[in-house]
Amino acid sequence: MRTPSPPSNPHPAAATVSRRRFLQMGLAGAAGVGLAANWADLSAFAADLHDFIRGPAVPDIAPQRLSEHVWMIWSKDGFPTPENQGMMSNITFVVTQKGVVMLDPGGSVQIGEMALRMIRTVTDKPVVAIFNSHYHGDHWLANHAFEDAFGKDLPIYAHPVTKKEIEGVQGSMWHSLMERWTNQATAGTRIVAPNHTVEHGATFDYGDVTLRIHHYGVAHTPGDICIEVVQDALTHVGDIAMDRRIANMDDGSYVGTFRFYDALEKNAPSKIWVPGHGHASAEVLKWNRALFEGIYENCVKAVEDGRDMASARAAVLKDPRVAGKAADTAGFDANIGKYVSLAYLEAEKEAF
Repeated sequence: MRTPSPPSNPHPAAATVSRRRFLQMGLAGAAGVGLAANWADLSAFAADLHDFIRGPAVPDIAPQRLSEHVWMIWSKDGFPTPENQGMMSNITFVVTQKGVVMLDPGGSVQIGEMALRMIRTVTDKPVVAIFNSHYHGDHWLANHAFEDAFGKDLPIYAHPVTKKEIEGVQGSMWHSLMERWTNQATAGTRIVAPNHTVEHGATFDYGDVTLRIHHYGVAHTPGDICIEVVQDALTHVGDIAMDRRIANMDDGSYVGTFRFYDALEKNAPSKIWVPGHGHASAEVLKWNRALFEGIYENCVKAVEDGRDMASARAAVLKDPRVAGKAADTAGFDANIGKYVSLAYLEAEKEAF
């Protein structure tokens, strides 16, 4: 539910044009100053330019309480647009004796600043740690806002694969994609990579709350971590499972996802599963497993029978585990073909 506080600039497209003109004027001015320009003047201009090119503020979204210690700022959208300013994934935070722990802070500095405002409606405790579940930018680009607020020593944790990818290709790619998809609404966000790595089985003591890290190989990405909030029988699953949305499998594995689910249900018994997209509930893994099985098992059968990908897709669309979810699954029609293709290719690989 959104609090009716409009963004400071409701027209990102117009802002983009203005920013470009400002940049052109500034560069021309700087060139005109030539050798006479001093460093202080150029530094002041750079600071003014940075402030000017920031995207607009993100409207407040009131946090929902999921359990004794856990709150979620729910995103109604599953894909980034200029209208939602990149607010496309849930932001989850845990209020502990030692401070607030963020479980995926969001997709831009503006979203992170909104999250900080919303945390202050719940507690005045400082943020003491961030966990990034994987390297897709809608989940971690808001690290910037929290580093600004709490300093460069704020621990930001991720799996080693995730840290490496954010520091490399994935970090730069997602930074650019979010600006493009939102028509520059996320402008001003800078890449702040995790500064600590975590492995499967690591535990963190925050006084009245213990967090436990789960990683069981490739699922949504090679570096997914799920964070169990032990005392609350709740686990944040990131994007290995979603509610009413098909998880992006471009970097993942259907077989790996099923194995991850099996291990997670065995080792992190939870009453609440918190997805990166959609509502938290006891049914999140069950819902996503049925959808994925409906896709993958039909592709396996098609490969075994020597049938082509088009035949596999037809079988997938008829499967009640898939067909029954089509109407209320965001992006279903636009994406089901790609996910069948990925499942078919994986089924071929597994068969040989």
